[in-house]
Amino acid sequence: MTTVGVAVAIPQPHADILTTWRRRVGDPAADLVFPHVTLLPPTRVAGASMDEVEAHLAAAALGCAPFDMHLAGTGTFRPVSPVVYIQIARGVSQCELLERAIRSGPIARDLDFPYHPHVTVAQEIGDDGLDEAYDGLSGFVARFPVDRFVLFSRDTAGAWRWGTEFPLGS
Repeated sequence: MTTVGVAVAIPQPHADILTTWRRRVGDPAADLVFPHVTLLPPTRVAGASMDEVEAHLAAAALGCAPFDMHLAGTGTFRPVSPVVYIQIARGVSQCELLERAIRSGPIARDLDFPYHPHVTVAQEIGDDGLDEAYDGLSGFVARFPVDRFVLFSRDTAGAWRWGTEFPLGS
């Protein structure tokens, strides 16, 4: 078994800015998780089924045209979950459609919470760090084209490793 995830990776220079903030507020995942919008949360799959998973992801990518993403400001899931995130101002519906297409077939699974596309910037740290990320990134804005998503896998140290990229609409 291997643990995989599927995400839209946040491009540079925005990714470095968000990783720097995660480090600044003491988030232990800062250097383990590349800034991203989750399309499939960590999911265990049998190694023997990876060809089927990749074929499924390629088909899902074909069904979605490239789109523009606009990130703006912060949000939080507190008090339900100790998370601060960057909000998606444009691209939400495309992420929702991709998530539905991806979380089916060989990687169908239930979610712990309803799907809400976002970019996590602080998680499971103290309230002071969460507040610092929320306030410090409240004016964050990024705009970029999304023309692919990425299959990630988790290594034994808990770091997410970049895997296969799936171009949208091609």
